[in-house]
Amino acid sequence: MKTVQISLNSIDKVKSFVNDITKFDYDFDLVSGRYVIDAKSIMGIFSLDLSKPIDLNIHAEDNADNVMEIIKPYLI
Repeated sequence: MKTVQISLNSIDKVKSFVNDITKFDYDFDLVSGRYVIDAKSIMGIFSLDLSKPIDLNIHAEDNADNVMEIIKPYLI
C-alpha cells in the first residue's frame, strides 16, 4: 500500500479525479481525520472536508507508477 496527500478543492477536480482512478482495478481509500471512504465514490468524497489535504491510500500489490502518473495533478 502507498499513501500520498492530495487536494480536491473544487467540484471539477473531484469529478476528474474519480474518472481517472476508476480506470484502475486497485482499491483506493481517502482518509480525512477519522473518516475513511472509497475514493471512487463521488458522494463519499463530498462528505469530506475538501478544504484540507486528504490522504489517499493506494492498495496496489505491484508497482503503482502508472497510478502515480495519473494522479500527479492532485498531489500536494
